[in-house]
Amino acid sequence: MLPPRMKQAITDNPKKLANLIDLVNLPTPLRDFMGQSQTSRLGCFMRVWSYIKENKLQDLNNKNVINCDEKLRSILLGKPQVELAELPALIKLHFPKKPN
Repeated sequence: MLPPRMKQAITDNPKKLANLIDLVNLPTPLRDFMGQSQTSRLGCFMRVWSYIKENKLQDLNNKNVINCDEKLRSILLGKPQVELAELPALIKLHFPKKPN
């Protein structure tokens, strides 16, 4: 069951939802991280987030900061720390925009 706000967003802009859930071929660094050759942008973000939680990479003092290990750094432009707010934008860089 979807929340009303999400239903409204899907109704207003179905193309935006399609960009999140369409399967795409992954570039090599992301393929190595994910362990699969295709996924959606949403699936990728969920996998990265679960990896962060499993390995306790959130900063203890500031939960909005992620301390990257080598594996995570390979897909996040080599940054040693990433703000939680910039994580979706960094993941989006691996998913090139499709021509219309």
